[in-house]
Amino acid sequence: MNHKRWVRGLCVGLSLLSLAVIGGNTALAAEGDFPFDSELLYDARPMKGSKQVPSMDIGPRGQASIKLWCNTVTGQLVVVDDTVTILTGPKTERQCPAERMRGDDEMLSALTRVTNWRRDGALVQFEGAEVDKPLRFRLPTN
Repeated sequence: MNHKRWVRGLCVGLSLLSLAVIGGNTALAAEGDFPFDSELLYDARPMKGSKQVPSMDIGPRGQASIKLWCNTVTGQLVVVDDTVTILTGPKTERQCPAERMRGDDEMLSALTRVTNWRRDGALVQFEGAEVDKPLRFRLPTN
């Protein structure tokens, strides 16, 4: 009977220790690693008549739901060191004002042309030689 309690206690202790180690590694790595399993919000003001800004919900393996100014696309981010490739699927067909539809097309075009990323705290920046200006996204801080 004491042997079973000892084994059970050992298993619980090892489980707690592994969670602490995994959690500790995540906290240490979070500052410079790509923020998989996170939401990124585009660093811009909403367009007139809207409260929405583009965002990306990125899963643990790079799968993404990309909300544009009006529509949404599914995607996949492939990240190796400081390089990134963003692959996108078809866009939803919501009808919005022309300005927001143009914004969708511009954002989608820029995202598919990025080649590199870098992170500084809560800021994640996508850039590339064929991108007019870096795309700045922020991790929510609330």
